[in-house]
Amino acid sequence: MAGLRLGPLLRYTDGSSATVWVESDRPCTAEVRCADGARGSTRTFRIAGHHYALVPVSGLTPGTATEYEVLLDGTRVWPPPDSRFPPSVIATSPADEGTRIAFGSCRWAAPPAGGHDPVGPDALDTLSARIAADPEAARPDVLLLLGDQVYADEISDATRRWISGRRDLAEPPGDQVANYEEYARLYYESWLDPEVRWLLSTVPSCMIFDDHDVIDDWNTSEAWLADMRATDWWRERLLSGLMSYWVYQQLGNLSPKELATDPLYAAVRDSPDGTDVLRTFAARADADPASVRWSYRRDFGRVRLLMVDSRAARVLKEDRRAMLDPGEAAWLREQVLDGRSDRAGVDAGDGETEGARDGEREGSPAGDTKGAPAGDREGPYDHLLIGTSLPWLLPHLVHDVEAWNAAMCAGERGARWARLGERIRRGADLEHWAAFPSSFDALADLIAEAGTGPGAPATVSVLSGDVHHAYVAEPSWPGRTPDAHVAQLTCSPVHNSVPLSIRLGFRFGWSAWARALGRRIARHGRCAASAVSWRRTGGPWFGNQIMTLTLRGRSARLRLEQARAERDGTTALHLITDRELA
Repeated sequence: MAGLRLGPLLRYTDGSSATVWVESDRPCTAEVRCADGARGSTRTFRIAGHHYALVPVSGLTPGTATEYEVLLDGTRVWPPPDSRFPPSVIATSPADEGTRIAFGSCRWAAPPAGGHDPVGPDALDTLSARIAADPEAARPDVLLLLGDQVYADEISDATRRWISGRRDLAEPPGDQVANYEEYARLYYESWLDPEVRWLLSTVPSCMIFDDHDVIDDWNTSEAWLADMRATDWWRERLLSGLMSYWVYQQLGNLSPKELATDPLYAAVRDSPDGTDVLRTFAARADADPASVRWSYRRDFGRVRLLMVDSRAARVLKEDRRAMLDPGEAAWLREQVLDGRSDRAGVDAGDGETEGARDGEREGSPAGDTKGAPAGDREGPYDHLLIGTSLPWLLPHLVHDVEAWNAAMCAGERGARWARLGERIRRGADLEHWAAFPSSFDALADLIAEAGTGPGAPATVSVLSGDVHHAYVAEPSWPGRTPDAHVAQLTCSPVHNSVPLSIRLGFRFGWSAWARALGRRIARHGRCAASAVSWRRTGGPWFGNQIMTLTLRGRSARLRLEQARAERDGTTALHLITDRELA
């Protein structure tokens, strides 16, 4: 009899359909049955000895929440008979009731129940416990996980012991993940956590990777990549990372319509064993990152979400360094402007490649691009969310140091400074948007354009994580005032360490003294003035935390909550800030 190894994860939902991801312990037919009669079923597919299914569910009633169960070969496996949680549901809230979006990044797996947690309460565990205790309380309509869902290079003691039973940790890559089976173990450890497992079964999720999903500082520079490729372990590590990301995260980001036309998904499902098919895809993505699109779009009523790959799509050549390759940049522009006017795709730059308009790079279709007619003054959306794991707007000192470093590495002050710049870049993790100055300015220009003129949304928000603190920053453009309220909203970690050095460093980085120091550093680098200026309007806040945006009509409200231990041994989310954005 087939058993449920991991899941279910409720991934995509809209008014009438959904997808539910599961991993079973053997081949079987996976089925989802809802209390209102909606259902779906599919056969599992096989990757590297593991069995998975992404079950499409159709026939859901808009504006309802229906309980569901999972069956494998006709036997119910979810919810478990001894579950202490409420039934999992698929909710299809009507768009006019607003959308509540929770987001964060950077989550180490929580220790087993009763184990010591050296980094404090897990914000996702705590959010799950609150929802389970009061199902009628405000709960997210969707959860955005903005990178570092697993840590391939910082494993737990339990996983280290497990890996040591398989291979010699004295051999590279040592006590880091080496292959697909070890990646699968990371997801198993993280998503089997009872609170997180239930939360992901009942709140839809959207995900995008960051560096630790593969390795710290993934794709920092061309020289970094050359050094990694010179090792005898990197290729297997990278291919396994991309393969496991596609299976565990990317598949669920796509709608049933997109899945139905995805050639890779079809090829994997049609094969008795899809391992070689998926490995070939990952090898092509490694050799030619521009051939694959990991970014995707989701529309929630009049809220548009663009989840942007700021890791694999980089151009690393020093003379044309960019956060997004030309096709990816053209896709982002098209999705931002789609339905606004006939500007979508115009002036996309020399980067527009064949097919960039339709998002047909393998692995990730462009998404549902229904919008208002061109020129509609109301516009196709009231709120634009750009999810990128790395913050666009950083503390001013950090931004200026990264811009200076990019100039040094490009040879602005000669070969000696370039060599020093590369060492500093790797040692200090200088690889955010600011380290790609042309991409930083291009995103600034695109955001200003999206937020200005007829059809402008009420808000444009850049949602990010990575930097292990939370803050709000608001930009302004010289001689230009967008009609939309624009903000950088950063929230991390969900569950990770925040050492004193990080706290002190970022507090100083946001200070006036640091800003003055940054200007001097930028002058040494002969850095051009930025296309945008910004000020911090909230934070910095440190701890395990989660942000929530509540978007209703043209209003937007932001809440930040931190997970803290209570005296009775429980944990709770404490309100840190609650403010109107628009």
